[in-house]
Amino acid sequence: MDLIDAPDEGLNSPEFTVTEISGAIKRVIEGEFGHVRIRGEVGRVSRPRSGHIYLDLKDDRSVISGVIWKGVSARLQTQPEEGMEVVATGRVTTFGGQSKYQIVIEDIKPAGMGALMALLEKRKKTLEAEGLFDPARKRPLPYLPEVIGVVTSPSGAVIRDILHRLRDRFPRKVLIWPVAVQGEKCAPEVTRAIAGFNALTPGGALPRPDLLIVARGGGSVEDLWGFNEESVARAAAASEIPLISAVGHETDTTLIDYVSDKRAPTPTAAAELAVPVRHELIAWLDGQDARMRQALSQGLTRRDQRLRDMARALPRAEALLDTPRQRLDMVSTRLGPALIAGVQRRKVRLADISGSLRPSTLRRGLSTEARRLSDTSARLGPALHRAIARNREKLVATTRRFRPAALQQERHRKLREFAQLSQRLSDAGQRNVAAWRTRLEAAERLRRTLGYEATLERGFAVVRSAGAVVTDSKTAKTAQTLEIQFADGRVTVGGKTAPRKSSAKPPEQGSLF
Repeated sequence: MDLIDAPDEGLNSPEFTVTEISGAIKRVIEGEFGHVRIRGEVGRVSRPRSGHIYLDLKDDRSVISGVIWKGVSARLQTQPEEGMEVVATGRVTTFGGQSKYQIVIEDIKPAGMGALMALLEKRKKTLEAEGLFDPARKRPLPYLPEVIGVVTSPSGAVIRDILHRLRDRFPRKVLIWPVAVQGEKCAPEVTRAIAGFNALTPGGALPRPDLLIVARGGGSVEDLWGFNEESVARAAAASEIPLISAVGHETDTTLIDYVSDKRAPTPTAAAELAVPVRHELIAWLDGQDARMRQALSQGLTRRDQRLRDMARALPRAEALLDTPRQRLDMVSTRLGPALIAGVQRRKVRLADISGSLRPSTLRRGLSTEARRLSDTSARLGPALHRAIARNREKLVATTRRFRPAALQQERHRKLREFAQLSQRLSDAGQRNVAAWRTRLEAAERLRRTLGYEATLERGFAVVRSAGAVVTDSKTAKTAQTLEIQFADGRVTVGGKTAPRKSSAKPPEQGSLF
């Protein structure tokens, strides 16, 4: 019995390349889910140096990858953080390079008030753990600042209230740094304002403030959220100028209130904390002046009365001199006889000493000293001559050992060796430099040979679609936009020509056309 080969099952099914089936899946998914809103918890968050944000959105059973491009992340009012419950708006697409689907996020917001409060509590615990809320690091406010810096909106009622209150209490110089007090521009502008005031030079053309006030009127949690950003809190904590926070009403609390040196319940209260009342200060000074004058007057009166009382207790001047005068008279009567007795005693002593002093005794002493002197002088001359002779012999022996010619020869020999070593070092350095230059030129030639830019110079081009390299005509026909890279730049079909980059990365995969 003959065996007949049976045809393979599915032999008539069409064949697809990997890129074709990936593109078909991409079109189906993007067509079905062109624009969606997804609610979930933020899982892993990655921020590479490119500026894009890669994250996971998850619930209790599933996970979907998400990407926020660099341009979109810069405009987001709320940056995603791990553990945060959000509502993400975007379009679902696929990434053929890894055979997975993902959502390209165009906007992301916290999922309700609970998510905002949870995020705020997390930031508060982080900053508190770093010690930014420690009361010990808060500085006292200056009693009467010369210049006050105000960070607020220039068009709101807050700045008018502050200026009016300062004018009523104690007029001071005020520098206003205009900022947005809500929205996505609020946090970066307030951060730059605080850092800008601290960067001013004390005593410069634009004086540096002695006190800062960050103020805003009341509003909802979303309106005040810019002052809950971590960048604003860290800028306030790093401020070298004492800072008063006056954000919202008395019941509103933001992160900047915890790190500031003083919190005011309202902007008007911040102005009251900044300066004292001038009229009250003048009245207090007048009162202090009156008290000081009264105290001086009373002190002088008490001292005058005490001096009078002490003067009455002192004896008369004549009575004070009676006793010393009597003592002087008694001493003067004893002075004459004492002088006479002293002279007599000294005469008797002089006579006793002169009786034992005779000329023969002096002559014998002089002759004895003269003999000693002659003996000593006789011995001194030979001793000096012997010492001179010894020193002369030592000098002659030393000069015999000293040979200038040998030292000069040694010096010339060392100079020759030094010159030879210098020449060898110079030759070795030149050879190394030449070898390094040759290797560098060879590496540069190899880089130009292996780089794809040289291929582009010969008329070829690289075609990309949505960041991926296009390698066949079918993909090019179905792509919405095409980016073509030539040797002198890039061209997007229907778009503008991108400038040529000096160090473009070679295509990961693809063909040169």
